[in-house]
Amino acid sequence: MSDASALPKEEEEEEATPEPEDQSDDSSGEEAAGDTEMDFLRNLFSSTLGLGSADKVLDELTLDGVAQYIKSGKCKNIICMVGAGISTSAGIPDFRSPGTGLYANLLKYNLPYPEAIFQIDYFKKHPEPFFALAKELYPGQFKPTICHYFMKLLKDKGHLRRCYTQNIDTLERVAGLEGDDLIEAHGTFYTSHCVSFSCRKEYDLDWMRDQIFSEDIPRCDKCSSLVKPDIVFFGESLPVRFFTSMKMDFPRCDLLLIMGTSLQVQPFAGLVGRVSKSCPRLLINMEKAGQADPLFGLLGFGGGMDFDSDKAYRDVAHISTCDDGCLALAELLGWKVSYTIISRRSSAHSRLCTSYLSPTNHAILRTNGFGAYGDHFSQEVIRPILKYRLVNV
Repeated sequence: MSDASALPKEEEEEEATPEPEDQSDDSSGEEAAGDTEMDFLRNLFSSTLGLGSADKVLDELTLDGVAQYIKSGKCKNIICMVGAGISTSAGIPDFRSPGTGLYANLLKYNLPYPEAIFQIDYFKKHPEPFFALAKELYPGQFKPTICHYFMKLLKDKGHLRRCYTQNIDTLERVAGLEGDDLIEAHGTFYTSHCVSFSCRKEYDLDWMRDQIFSEDIPRCDKCSSLVKPDIVFFGESLPVRFFTSMKMDFPRCDLLLIMGTSLQVQPFAGLVGRVSKSCPRLLINMEKAGQADPLFGLLGFGGGMDFDSDKAYRDVAHISTCDDGCLALAELLGWKVSYTIISRRSSAHSRLCTSYLSPTNHAILRTNGFGAYGDHFSQEVIRPILKYRLVNV
């Protein structure tokens, strides 16, 4: 699961088809993908011909400008787009960070190339490496981060329309988001299916966990074929719901909140161009991402992020960890942030910190070895207090 939270790159024009239970799902996926191509062409012609208007919504292109917009009452539908970066503080590696990313640490599995561990044809012949990795990174071993709970707070405040996640760690669900709140673009460990076309029996999270931790290769108790978690491998299409939901959600989006993703994986990355031209887009990330290629701009391919040009009018980049960015935004909104932090010491000597924290306090705690973030964001509208209290337990 590492989710590594985000799963492999999935191309919209994938050569292989999904392994649906029936033909109707397959045809629905093809129709949805076709609609996506038509929408892209419409947007291209609109951009090239200068059609449509782009109203400036934010008073200033800063985090404070975004906060003021949310508080104005005009921002009713926030869509979150998230990737592996929101789970790294939970201890889950991302995919591509040099030295620490998942792909940089797969030598022990003797793979022909790193991506093979998520390649469907390789998996069917050699499932052992994937399940060995799954044991290390399986859901239930990690806790949600501040960023996950911030998204739950958006839901509780009535602002969250949907969370589109590349992650497979299920931490959004653990934090309190439900199935209808989520589009798990690269699938999930939450359910599994037999890989046989003629069987496709479904299994739940507990069944798969028992199989993985018993050192057995999960096999279907009906037909003895392999059973694979419902995560999207190379060679598989994204879930049909990804395509159908984005057509409904993105035209209605009032604010696109993008966190912890490099915006390099298609078709997920292309979602940033599906909101209206006036919709503000906030990126909280360790570096800027998703910026429009100047050449593509000359050719009329719109949709890319524009943080720095003279024409920038709606895109904001807040360069920080996702947790720090969410804390900063919560403070600007006047939302009380309370949670529990437990140090990674032995249980006999663990210390409990219960706090109302600003980003400053969060940094103090982090440098003092408090790395497991926990329990909840309250729903009260009170400014965070700049104090914390340690209690022996």
